[in-house]
Amino acid sequence: MRIARLAAAALLAASLGAGSALAEDGHAPNPPREKWSFAGMFGSFDQAQLQRGFQVYKEVCANCHSMRLVAFRNLAEPGGPGFTEGQVKALAATYSVKELDDSGAEKERPARPADRFPSPFPNDKAAAAANGGKAPPDFSVLAKARTYERGFPLFVFDALPVTGYSEQGVDYIHALLTGYEEAPKGFTMPDSGYYNKYYPGHVIAMPNPLSDGQITYPKNDKGEPVVPETVQQYSRDVSAFMAWAAEPHMMARKGLGLRVILFLIVLAGLLYYVKKQIWKKVGGEVHGLQPELHKTY
Repeated sequence: MRIARLAAAALLAASLGAGSALAEDGHAPNPPREKWSFAGMFGSFDQAQLQRGFQVYKEVCANCHSMRLVAFRNLAEPGGPGFTEGQVKALAATYSVKELDDSGAEKERPARPADRFPSPFPNDKAAAAANGGKAPPDFSVLAKARTYERGFPLFVFDALPVTGYSEQGVDYIHALLTGYEEAPKGFTMPDSGYYNKYYPGHVIAMPNPLSDGQITYPKNDKGEPVVPETVQQYSRDVSAFMAWAAEPHMMARKGLGLRVILFLIVLAGLLYYVKKQIWKKVGGEVHGLQPELHKTY
């Protein structure tokens, strides 16, 4: 028992030492864990937040980032931002998509709800040329593609069904968007980079995209914004929208999972009851045999 405790203490000390070494080497700190309405087994997206997040994407992020895996009609599907079909049709009509006509010539037409969001650039090379040599990543997968290591022992609890933590990507994106700072003294900053507290290496090519008051949110009856028009709020809203864009059918998946779990619980109870009834009857017959018949068993 004592040996096990010493081993656990040594492992914990080693993990803490590794974490402090990473900090001294200039590695980015882990983003703080945020609270999201869609976290956990019973979490769900906030429609108002998704609509605000889409507004941030449309007015700011869509100038550089594509969203190729999301169709306009997804905005009106259950579990999403909750736009009406009329709003989706009107929104799609403001975009143009290219297609081939019967003769094979390329032409443009207004987008339809079934179309996916067109890229702001004709191809990846053009996107890279307009953004310092590297094409901006697609918005559709960022919330799932980005993550970070939480270290021991947190990663053990992250894997548990009840305390599971799968919002690393969203937390990282929110921290990144709010992590722009002035470079500390002695830090060598290249001309084409920007200092970000949470970006690996702290040098990011993307300039700070958000500022307070940059986007006008819907107003209430008193003419006041329904939520603060700040970088913190913009970042939370667009991060939540990115989580939805990465998994538009998350609510349907969670609903199906809960129904399956309930079914398995009921099935397990029925199987236990049937087992008890069957073996109780068999056992009663054996013990009810005459003494001379017991010798044959």
